[in-house]
Amino acid sequence: MNLKDCAVCTAAMAMFQIVSHVCNTRAFPPSYYLRLISHNISKPENGLNLVPAAQSAASIAKAFDHTVSLSKARTPPSSWYTDPSFLQLELQHVFFQGWQTVGFTEHVENPCDFFSGRLGNVEYLVCRDAKGDLHAFHNACSHRASLLASGKGSKSCFSCPYHGWTYGLNGSLLKANRMAGIQNFNKDDFGLVPINVATWGPFVLINLDKDIPFHQKSTTEKVEHEWLGDGSEIMSTNLNYLSVKHVRRREYVIDCNWKVYCDNFLDGGYHVPYAHKGFSSSLNMNTYTTEVYEKIIVQRCESASKNDNRLGSDAFYAFVYPNFMVSRYGPWMETNLVLPMTSSKCQVIFDYFLDETLMNDKVFIEKSLEESHAIQVEDVDISERVQRGLESPAYCSGRYVPSVEMAVHHFHCLLHQSINQNLS
Repeated sequence: MNLKDCAVCTAAMAMFQIVSHVCNTRAFPPSYYLRLISHNISKPENGLNLVPAAQSAASIAKAFDHTVSLSKARTPPSSWYTDPSFLQLELQHVFFQGWQTVGFTEHVENPCDFFSGRLGNVEYLVCRDAKGDLHAFHNACSHRASLLASGKGSKSCFSCPYHGWTYGLNGSLLKANRMAGIQNFNKDDFGLVPINVATWGPFVLINLDKDIPFHQKSTTEKVEHEWLGDGSEIMSTNLNYLSVKHVRRREYVIDCNWKVYCDNFLDGGYHVPYAHKGFSSSLNMNTYTTEVYEKIIVQRCESASKNDNRLGSDAFYAFVYPNFMVSRYGPWMETNLVLPMTSSKCQVIFDYFLDETLMNDKVFIEKSLEESHAIQVEDVDISERVQRGLESPAYCSGRYVPSVEMAVHHFHCLLHQSINQNLS
């Protein structure tokens, strides 16, 4: 029998084209796809999306059915984690819309304080002017686009290291060198491009949405609703952020898609006994719970010992969509900011805050941070293993474990909603 004369085999070859693109695979023998399509034809509830072979980032975005119940749903296709064009969709429709956490009020506590950062291809500056007003700007000189500053510190103005153009901390152009003879030049037209900025508790947020007007000040209530949705009260109640001070920052560059790291955080402790064997003995995993809100997800777990000085009696782990995590345990508050770098690489920035009464206990601080680092090393290892598996031709999508992975499913549904609501 000629393979192309068989209807089922023709469907199998069509599946080969689909999976090759959507799942980012290389060619397998036709028999492999015949088995694959036969399995899924007999089980349509698996939710495999037979999309056209001619793919785009937009069609990849749709290759996930957020309406299927958790017990029947399949995870998004591996192309969500491997396709560079899909990351561009995420930047435009997820990261460049809505409020994004970028830093802490403690780092711009005084007039003239500033810090810089990068999100996708956006370089930004956050600063307080001499009056104490908070500002955020695109970190690009209006003359030849050089970055104006990096890191954090204190400045009375931003002076371009390239040609010396100088800007006030309110973004106005103060000095443009050697401009004699130039025509039709108005200094007021060449200030720094502003970004909407706000604070909630100890966190500094920016909003890069080009479709909303620039506001000098945004009300706390409006920002709280847009950033946290119906989860603001539970965050306010559990973080107890007024009693802590910043201790340390650690940064990890991980060879995985940014969502792999988020998925790992959100799996309801499923991976803890296997990937963190030492740490899991410190927790009473039978008490692990997950609460799903509109834009945040909360996980809680009690400690195995009530006398654990680092962990305390219980832990509160909050995930704020799309990429910010804040944990409160014992005397510690810990934040994780996950930033996409490429489709297969991300940066995770850890900031550690400690109860003010323990700020001078150097032995306790170093021991606690080393214990935390050991856990992060294990998470880096497992995240990179997952990414390599996602890039394997043998994998397309998986299933959720309903009893623990409801948070991962909610995260994927939010991503699907964010991207597809702006696609025709």
